[in-house]
Amino acid sequence: MEQKSDFVVPQAPASVPGSPSTDMAMGIGAVERDTGLSKDTLRVWERRYAFPAPGRDAFGERVYPWEQVEKLRAIKRLMDRGFRPGKIIHHGIADLKALGQQGNAGASSACTLPELDGFLDLVRTHQVDDLRRALGQEVAKGGLGHFVTAVARPLNVAIGELWMQGSLEIFEEHLYTESMQIVLRNAIANVPRTPVAPRVLLTTLPNEQHGLGLLMAEAMLVLEGAQCVSLGVETPVWDIVRAAVSQKADIVALSFSQGYPPAQAVDGLTELRRHLDTTVDLWVGGGSEALGRRLPGAMLAIGDLRAIAPAVAAWRERH
Repeated sequence: MEQKSDFVVPQAPASVPGSPSTDMAMGIGAVERDTGLSKDTLRVWERRYAFPAPGRDAFGERVYPWEQVEKLRAIKRLMDRGFRPGKIIHHGIADLKALGQQGNAGASSACTLPELDGFLDLVRTHQVDDLRRALGQEVAKGGLGHFVTAVARPLNVAIGELWMQGSLEIFEEHLYTESMQIVLRNAIANVPRTPVAPRVLLTTLPNEQHGLGLLMAEAMLVLEGAQCVSLGVETPVWDIVRAAVSQKADIVALSFSQGYPPAQAVDGLTELRRHLDTTVDLWVGGGSEALGRRLPGAMLAIGDLRAIAPAVAAWRERH
Protein backbone atom coordinates (compact mmCIF):
# COMPACT_ATOMS: atom_id res chain seq x y z
CA MET A 1 0.00 0.00 0.00
CA GLU A 2 1.37 3.38 -0.98
CA GLN A 3 1.98 5.73 1.94
CA LYS A 4 1.86 9.50 2.09
CA SER A 5 4.87 11.63 2.89
CA ASP A 6 5.23 15.21 4.09
CA PHE A 7 7.77 15.83 1.36
CA VAL A 8 7.51 15.55 -2.42
CA VAL A 9 11.06 15.17 -3.73
CA PRO A 10 11.70 16.43 -7.27
CA GLN A 11 13.37 14.26 -9.89
CA ALA A 12 15.61 17.07 -11.12
CA PRO A 13 18.55 18.14 -8.94
CA ALA A 14 18.59 21.51 -7.22
CA SER A 15 19.90 24.32 -9.37
CA VAL A 16 22.33 25.43 -6.66
CA PRO A 17 24.41 22.77 -4.86
CA GLY A 18 23.47 22.57 -1.16
CA SER A 19 20.24 24.55 -1.67
CA PRO A 20 16.69 23.17 -1.71
CA SER A 21 15.29 22.69 -5.20
CA THR A 22 12.76 25.29 -6.26
CA ASP A 23 10.66 22.32 -7.43
CA MET A 24 10.48 20.82 -3.93
CA ALA A 25 7.07 20.76 -2.28
CA MET A 26 6.20 20.16 1.38
CA GLY A 27 3.06 18.75 2.97
CA ILE A 28 1.08 20.87 5.41
CA GLY A 29 2.46 18.99 8.43
CA ALA A 30 6.03 19.65 7.36
CA VAL A 31 5.23 23.32 6.71
CA GLU A 32 3.71 23.63 10.19
CA ARG A 33 6.84 22.19 11.79
CA ASP A 34 9.18 24.23 9.59
CA THR A 35 7.54 27.64 9.96
CA GLY A 36 5.76 27.45 13.33
CA LEU A 37 2.48 28.42 11.63
CA SER A 38 -0.38 26.09 12.52
CA LYS A 39 -2.33 24.14 9.92
CA ASP A 40 -5.46 26.12 10.81
CA THR A 41 -3.61 29.39 10.24
CA LEU A 42 -2.35 28.23 6.86
CA ARG A 43 -5.87 27.24 5.78
CA VAL A 44 -7.39 30.52 7.01
CA TRP A 45 -4.78 32.56 5.15
CA GLU A 46 -5.43 30.53 2.01
CA ARG A 47 -9.12 31.50 2.13
CA ARG A 48 -8.70 35.07 3.35
CA TYR A 49 -5.59 36.24 1.50
CA ALA A 50 -5.25 33.68 -1.33
CA PHE A 51 -1.80 32.93 0.08
CA PRO A 52 -0.33 30.46 0.50
CA ALA A 53 -1.60 28.80 -2.68
CA PRO A 54 -0.74 25.10 -2.31
CA GLY A 55 -1.08 22.47 -4.96
CA ARG A 56 -2.39 18.95 -4.35
CA ASP A 57 -0.58 15.63 -4.28
CA ALA A 58 -1.78 12.25 -5.50
CA PHE A 59 -3.82 11.86 -2.31
CA GLY A 60 -5.50 15.25 -2.69
CA GLU A 61 -3.52 16.72 0.21
CA ARG A 62 -2.05 20.22 0.19
CA VAL A 63 1.57 20.56 -0.93
CA TYR A 64 3.46 23.85 -0.70
CA PRO A 65 6.20 24.88 -3.17
CA TRP A 66 9.53 25.77 -1.58
CA GLU A 67 9.32 29.47 -2.48
CA GLN A 68 6.01 29.71 -0.60
CA VAL A 69 7.54 28.02 2.44
CA GLU A 70 10.42 30.50 2.35
CA LYS A 71 7.96 33.39 2.26
CA LEU A 72 5.96 31.88 5.13
CA ARG A 73 9.16 31.72 7.19
CA ALA A 74 9.80 35.42 6.54
CA ILE A 75 6.23 36.34 7.47
CA LYS A 76 6.45 34.37 10.72
CA ARG A 77 9.70 36.12 11.67
CA LEU A 78 8.06 39.52 11.16
CA MET A 79 4.95 38.42 13.08
CA ASP A 80 7.18 37.51 16.02
CA ARG A 81 8.24 41.16 16.02
CA GLY A 82 4.67 42.47 16.01
CA PHE A 83 3.77 42.79 12.32
CA ARG A 84 0.18 41.89 11.42
CA PRO A 85 -0.05 39.24 8.69
CA GLY A 86 -2.70 41.11 6.70
CA LYS A 87 -0.32 44.04 6.29
CA ILE A 88 2.63 42.04 4.96
CA ILE A 89 1.32 38.85 3.40
CA HIS A 90 1.08 40.30 -0.10
CA HIS A 91 4.68 41.56 -0.08
CA GLY A 92 7.27 39.69 -2.09
CA ILE A 93 10.05 37.75 -0.35
CA ALA A 94 12.61 40.46 -1.12
CA ASP A 95 10.43 43.14 0.49
CA LEU A 96 9.80 40.94 3.54
CA LYS A 97 13.53 40.40 4.04
CA ALA A 98 14.12 44.13 3.62
CA LEU A 99 11.56 44.81 6.38
CA GLY A 100 13.46 42.46 8.64
CA GLN A 101 16.74 44.20 7.95
CA GLN A 102 15.23 47.66 8.51
CA GLY A 103 13.86 46.52 11.85
CA ASN A 104 17.35 45.65 12.99
CA ALA A 105 19.19 48.55 11.36
CA GLY A 106 18.88 50.75 14.43
CA ALA A 107 19.68 47.98 16.88
CA SER A 108 23.07 47.92 18.46
CA SER A 109 25.22 45.07 17.26
CA ALA A 110 25.54 42.19 19.69
CA CYS A 111 29.11 41.52 18.58
CA THR A 112 31.04 43.88 20.81
CA LEU A 113 34.01 41.53 21.06
CA PRO A 114 36.11 40.34 18.11
CA GLU A 115 35.72 36.77 19.36
CA LEU A 116 31.96 36.88 18.76
CA ASP A 117 32.46 37.53 15.05
CA GLY A 118 34.68 34.46 15.01
CA PHE A 119 31.93 32.35 16.58
CA LEU A 120 29.42 33.59 14.01
CA ASP A 121 31.82 32.70 11.19
CA LEU A 122 32.04 29.15 12.56
CA VAL A 123 28.23 28.95 12.58
CA ARG A 124 27.96 30.24 9.01
CA THR A 125 30.62 27.84 7.75
CA HIS A 126 29.10 24.91 9.68
CA GLN A 127 32.29 24.06 11.58
CA VAL A 128 30.49 22.41 14.48
CA ASP A 129 33.47 20.78 16.20
CA ASP A 130 35.50 23.98 16.01
CA LEU A 131 32.55 25.99 17.33
CA ARG A 132 32.11 23.75 20.35
CA ARG A 133 35.83 23.71 21.01
CA ALA A 134 36.02 27.52 20.83
CA LEU A 135 33.02 27.95 23.14
CA GLY A 136 34.53 25.49 25.63
CA GLN A 137 37.81 27.38 25.58
CA GLU A 138 35.94 30.59 26.34
CA VAL A 139 34.37 28.96 29.41
CA ALA A 140 37.78 27.81 30.60
CA LYS A 141 39.31 31.22 30.02
CA GLY A 142 36.75 33.47 31.72
CA GLY A 143 34.66 31.17 33.90
CA LEU A 144 31.05 30.10 33.51
CA GLY A 145 29.45 33.31 34.80
CA HIS A 146 31.44 35.50 32.44
CA PHE A 147 30.74 33.12 29.58
CA VAL A 148 26.96 33.25 30.11
CA THR A 149 26.69 37.04 30.40
CA ALA A 150 29.50 38.22 28.10
CA VAL A 151 29.57 35.52 25.40
CA ALA A 152 26.44 33.35 25.31
CA ARG A 153 23.96 36.18 25.79
CA PRO A 154 25.30 38.51 23.06
CA LEU A 155 25.82 35.55 20.76
CA ASN A 156 22.17 34.60 21.20
CA VAL A 157 21.16 38.16 20.31
CA ALA A 158 23.38 38.11 17.23
CA ILE A 159 21.98 34.76 16.09
CA GLY A 160 18.46 36.08 16.67
CA GLU A 161 19.16 39.17 14.57
CA LEU A 162 20.51 37.06 11.71
CA TRP A 163 17.45 34.83 11.92
CA MET A 164 15.07 37.82 11.86
CA GLN A 165 16.86 39.15 8.78
CA GLY A 166 16.54 35.82 7.03
CA SER A 167 20.33 35.55 6.89
CA LEU A 168 20.49 32.29 8.81
CA GLU A 169 19.04 28.94 7.82
CA ILE A 170 17.01 26.90 10.31
CA PHE A 171 19.59 24.11 10.41
CA GLU A 172 22.35 26.66 11.11
CA GLU A 173 20.42 28.06 14.07
CA HIS A 174 19.87 24.50 15.32
CA LEU A 175 23.58 23.69 14.98
CA TYR A 176 24.41 26.75 17.07
CA THR A 177 21.77 26.05 19.71
CA GLU A 178 22.77 22.41 20.12
CA SER A 179 26.45 23.36 20.38
CA MET A 180 25.77 26.02 23.00
CA GLN A 181 23.59 23.64 25.02
CA ILE A 182 26.28 20.95 25.02
CA VAL A 183 28.93 23.41 26.19
CA LEU A 184 26.69 24.85 28.91
CA ARG A 185 25.64 21.44 30.23
CA ASN A 186 29.25 20.29 30.43
CA ALA A 187 30.25 23.49 32.21
CA ILE A 188 27.37 23.22 34.69
CA ALA A 189 28.27 19.61 35.45
CA ASN A 190 31.84 20.67 36.25
CA VAL A 191 30.94 23.38 38.77
CA PRO A 192 32.21 22.29 42.21
CA ARG A 193 29.39 22.72 44.69
CA THR A 194 27.60 21.69 47.82
CA PRO A 195 24.04 22.57 46.85
CA VAL A 196 21.98 24.48 49.39
CA ALA A 197 18.58 26.17 49.33
CA PRO A 198 16.82 27.39 47.34
CA ARG A 199 15.76 24.35 45.35
CA VAL A 200 14.73 25.61 41.90
CA LEU A 201 12.53 23.84 39.36
CA LEU A 202 13.18 25.11 35.82
CA THR A 203 10.99 24.68 32.74
CA THR A 204 8.92 26.44 30.06
CA LEU A 205 5.21 26.48 29.37
CA PRO A 206 3.64 24.62 26.42
CA ASN A 207 4.52 26.02 22.96
CA GLU A 208 7.79 27.47 24.30
CA GLN A 209 10.40 25.29 22.64
CA HIS A 210 13.41 27.51 23.33
CA GLY A 211 15.39 26.08 26.22
CA LEU A 212 18.69 27.91 25.84
CA GLY A 213 17.65 30.78 28.11
CA LEU A 214 16.53 28.26 30.70
CA LEU A 215 19.94 26.57 30.61
CA MET A 216 21.73 29.90 30.99
CA ALA A 217 19.59 30.70 34.02
CA GLU A 218 20.44 27.29 35.47
CA ALA A 219 24.14 28.06 35.04
CA MET A 220 23.82 31.31 37.00
CA LEU A 221 21.77 29.61 39.72
CA VAL A 222 24.27 26.77 40.10
CA LEU A 223 27.07 29.31 40.51
CA GLU A 224 25.12 30.69 43.50
CA GLY A 225 24.94 27.20 45.03
CA ALA A 226 21.25 26.66 44.31
CA GLN A 227 19.89 23.15 43.76
CA CYS A 228 18.48 22.96 40.25
CA VAL A 229 16.03 20.48 38.76
CA SER A 230 15.21 20.98 35.08
CA LEU A 231 12.10 19.56 33.39
CA GLY A 232 13.21 20.76 29.98
CA VAL A 233 10.77 22.62 27.76
CA GLU A 234 7.01 22.65 27.18
CA THR A 235 5.66 21.36 30.49
CA PRO A 236 1.88 21.64 31.08
CA VAL A 237 0.86 23.77 34.06
CA TRP A 238 -0.53 20.91 36.13
CA ASP A 239 2.63 18.89 35.59
CA ILE A 240 4.69 21.84 36.80
CA VAL A 241 2.53 22.02 39.93
CA ARG A 242 2.93 18.29 40.59
CA ALA A 243 6.67 18.40 39.93
CA ALA A 244 7.07 21.32 42.34
CA VAL A 245 5.45 19.22 45.07
CA SER A 246 7.41 16.09 44.16
CA GLN A 247 10.75 17.91 44.10
CA LYS A 248 10.01 20.07 47.15
CA ALA A 249 10.82 23.15 45.10
CA ASP A 250 11.29 26.51 46.78
CA ILE A 251 11.15 28.34 43.45
CA VAL A 252 9.66 27.58 40.04
CA ALA A 253 11.57 29.41 37.30
CA LEU A 254 10.15 29.85 33.80
CA SER A 255 11.76 31.24 30.66
CA PHE A 256 9.99 32.96 27.75
CA SER A 257 11.64 33.77 24.43
CA GLN A 258 11.02 37.04 22.60
CA GLY A 259 8.59 35.46 20.16
CA TYR A 260 6.32 33.91 22.81
CA PRO A 261 2.87 35.59 22.72
CA PRO A 262 2.62 37.93 25.74
CA ALA A 263 -1.08 37.23 26.31
CA GLN A 264 -0.44 33.50 26.32
CA ALA A 265 2.43 33.97 28.77
CA VAL A 266 0.27 36.01 31.15
CA ASP A 267 -2.57 33.47 30.98
CA GLY A 268 -0.20 30.60 31.70
CA LEU A 269 1.44 32.42 34.58
CA THR A 270 -1.94 33.33 36.06
CA GLU A 271 -3.03 29.70 36.01
CA LEU A 272 0.27 28.46 37.41
CA ARG A 273 0.32 31.01 40.24
CA ARG A 274 -3.27 30.11 41.12
CA HIS A 275 -2.47 26.41 41.58
CA LEU A 276 1.09 26.62 42.86
CA ASP A 277 1.51 26.44 46.63
CA THR A 278 1.80 29.90 48.14
CA THR A 279 5.09 28.93 49.80
CA VAL A 280 6.69 28.42 46.36
CA ASP A 281 8.10 31.50 44.65
CA LEU A 282 7.58 32.01 40.92
CA TRP A 283 10.40 33.58 38.91
CA VAL A 284 10.05 34.59 35.27
CA GLY A 285 12.82 35.51 32.84
CA GLY A 286 13.59 35.86 29.16
CA GLY A 287 12.88 38.28 26.34
CA SER A 288 9.08 38.17 26.13
CA GLU A 289 7.16 41.45 26.22
CA ALA A 290 5.10 39.88 29.01
CA LEU A 291 7.90 40.62 31.47
CA GLY A 292 7.30 44.33 30.96
CA ARG A 293 3.65 44.04 31.86
CA ARG A 294 2.04 43.93 35.26
CA LEU A 295 2.28 40.25 36.07
CA PRO A 296 -0.53 38.52 37.97
CA GLY A 297 -0.07 37.47 41.57
CA ALA A 298 3.20 37.21 43.44
CA MET A 299 6.08 36.57 41.07
CA LEU A 300 9.49 38.00 40.29
CA ALA A 301 10.39 39.13 36.76
CA ILE A 302 14.12 38.87 36.04
CA GLY A 303 15.07 40.69 32.86
CA ASP A 304 18.83 40.29 33.19
CA LEU A 305 20.74 37.12 34.01
CA ARG A 306 23.04 39.16 36.23
CA ALA A 307 20.06 39.85 38.50
CA ILE A 308 19.87 36.18 39.49
CA ALA A 309 22.66 36.40 42.07
CA PRO A 310 21.08 39.25 44.09
CA ALA A 311 17.67 37.56 43.75
CA VAL A 312 19.06 34.38 45.30
CA ALA A 313 20.71 36.38 48.06
CA ALA A 314 17.43 38.20 48.80
CA TRP A 315 15.53 34.89 48.91
CA ARG A 316 18.02 33.50 51.44
CA GLU A 317 17.67 36.57 53.63
CA ARG A 318 13.90 36.10 53.72
CA HIS A 319 14.18 32.41 54.54
